[in-house]
Amino acid sequence: MASNPPDDDKLPTQGRFTRFRKLAGLSAQLSADVLKSGAKRLVGQDPELLSMSAAEKLVTTLGEMKGAAMKIGQAVAMDTEMLSPEVRQVIARLQNEAPPMPYALVERVIREELGDAPEKLFREFSQTPLAAASLGQVHRAVLHDGRPVAVKVQYPGIAETLSGDMDNLGLVVKTVSKASKLTDGTAYFRELRDEMLLETDYLREAALCASFARSAERLPDLKVPEVITALTTGRVLTLELLRGRTLKDWVVTQPSAEERYRVARQLILAIYGPFFTVGDLHADPHPGNFMVLEDGRLGVLDFGSIKRFSAHFVDANRRMFLHAMRKEPMDILALSREVGFTCELPDEEGTALIQEVFQIVGRPMRLAPYDFATCSITRDLRSHFTRNAPRFLKIRPPAEAVMFFRSTGGLVQNLRLVGAEGDFTRVYQEVAALL
Repeated sequence: MASNPPDDDKLPTQGRFTRFRKLAGLSAQLSADVLKSGAKRLVGQDPELLSMSAAEKLVTTLGEMKGAAMKIGQAVAMDTEMLSPEVRQVIARLQNEAPPMPYALVERVIREELGDAPEKLFREFSQTPLAAASLGQVHRAVLHDGRPVAVKVQYPGIAETLSGDMDNLGLVVKTVSKASKLTDGTAYFRELRDEMLLETDYLREAALCASFARSAERLPDLKVPEVITALTTGRVLTLELLRGRTLKDWVVTQPSAEERYRVARQLILAIYGPFFTVGDLHADPHPGNFMVLEDGRLGVLDFGSIKRFSAHFVDANRRMFLHAMRKEPMDILALSREVGFTCELPDEEGTALIQEVFQIVGRPMRLAPYDFATCSITRDLRSHFTRNAPRFLKIRPPAEAVMFFRSTGGLVQNLRLVGAEGDFTRVYQEVAALL
């Protein structure tokens, strides 16, 4: 049995100033790397945005810091347009790999939360973590009745660390907003901050997991793990262990075209099914949070970031979706305003800008077959926003839309990772049939 940890055990909870200084140093190094690549482009070369050495530095620093810093790195790894496959593969290690905390600390947290040592509470408890992520790490265990489970143990002090990280980032957002005299981003950042801080409450996550399971009952191709309530507290979450490969590990096994289409369909259903039916959305859809199970179903993981949307947001989006699926005319600007958007442009101008967004993101709903391996939705949206930046600054989404964009943007990146081709209009029709 491990003993209590010594006072000098390393935790990912350095002081706020120390963490800010680490991020500043990393930012300076990465900026120099990007400037160097820009200089090479001026002389006709086509270098990577980030070098392999800079990517390794990014992974090492953010992995050690965990918290909000690591979550940012996970988001960067999903953008397939910005980085080469080799560099992106390095950064993708942040999605379910990070330096683990010592087992003595794991045991301490479990004792404090559950009242006894892991070896007493479980028939088996592996000291080697299955995964070490941004807020906690996961260990494989076996219940006394023989059921295999995954036990997520929160890093000591990570709630305070996450709060400090977000306060640091909030200062940056506030300063940039004032200096640029552009759109004030503080409301959107506050939404992101509040949702991230909620992720440190594992009792809340357990309740959201159970709720998500109920909302997915009509989707038999999805699997949500059962919560083991008796071994779950605010800092320890025990769930049924799912058997399979995470999405990023599965894609390298060279799955067939049929398998790719099946998994792509399941991903679409996992995001849009619960959202359109009950207003719950998985808002952290990086590929480490989905598993292709041994029985062919898609396992969904990590329910701390489930976002529950307001009724009017869901209702207006539902009507937009159904109009699009039925190929019915709609007043896109009026519906956007119902969602919560404000538009300071003339109606005709605002309608044209929003309509182009819908044309881009709606391609898989209209075009059959559609090939996600060559999908350019992210790139074309970025180009559309860049070309029309001054006008888009006068169209403001509601704060809760931040998590919607995070989820749906991540879905597109996951679908491109899977690289499936086929008639996806049928999948969206399945979603519509749920409503």
